[in-house]
Amino acid sequence: MALKITKAADPIHVTKLTIVLYAPPGLGKTSMAFTADSPILFDFDHGAHRSQFRKDTVQVDKWADVENIDAADLEPFKTVVIDTAGRALDTLGADIIRKNPKMKGFGGALSLQGYGALKSAFVSWLALLNSFGKDVILIAHADEQRSGDEIVERLDVQGGSKNEIYKAADAMGRIRKQDGGTILDFSPRENGFGKNPAQLPVIQIPDFRKEPNFFAGIIAQIKDALNAQSEAGMKAQQAIDEARAKFEALETAEQFNAAAAELADAAPAIKGLLVVEAAKKGVDFDKKARTFKVKEAA
Repeated sequence: MALKITKAADPIHVTKLTIVLYAPPGLGKTSMAFTADSPILFDFDHGAHRSQFRKDTVQVDKWADVENIDAADLEPFKTVVIDTAGRALDTLGADIIRKNPKMKGFGGALSLQGYGALKSAFVSWLALLNSFGKDVILIAHADEQRSGDEIVERLDVQGGSKNEIYKAADAMGRIRKQDGGTILDFSPRENGFGKNPAQLPVIQIPDFRKEPNFFAGIIAQIKDALNAQSEAGMKAQQAIDEARAKFEALETAEQFNAAAAELADAAPAIKGLLVVEAAKKGVDFDKKARTFKVKEAA
């Protein structure tokens, strides 16, 4: 089967995201996730009842409750919320030991081999959810660690799966208190992780009773920003391809100087491309005079 290649000049349209939300307990992680677009929450933590904004929920007692999920199960929903990622991994780990007792290590925890199986199984399951075309929100508690005199917040997730969650996340936001209010911050800081591909500013979290679609709007902003970047990249590549074809037809220093005169507002990459193409034709660029001339014989 032939490779399905996306050309450099073709945009890559973002239709689904994996987003991590993390914070200490009590700052409204679950409530915020419920303001996403048509959400369903997999309640591994058994705490959905504490949210004033609860929507459709699956109470997960064992991994078998979600292991064989299919597209038809999620058809009415646009967002899948995992609450919490740490507890989901605990549940999956227990299932791995149940199916293969050899994966059990000292003290009842997973063995080294078991942690490898846990990481692989969880990543595959996330990929399955994404394959259904759904946005995925991974909720995590914050684990406070001391670094010198500062308290640093990290995801409270076991084993190497923490790194897999970092890699799987398209965006990662931290909910925290600031100046008497509560904010959502996607940018990485010295005292906390983050991923902010849309370069969103720090966001003041509103009353969800007044803005019940708050996080749906945030996800839409991230998608719009990523798609705009893709569109801009496509146009830039298209301009480079067109310039390269034009420059390849030039032969003389006069022709290269005429082309350079038309590039006053061109991107540096295109100007550099003209210099490279001139060199192939034996034409040098004089940096002081800012003109092209025929290369002198040695």
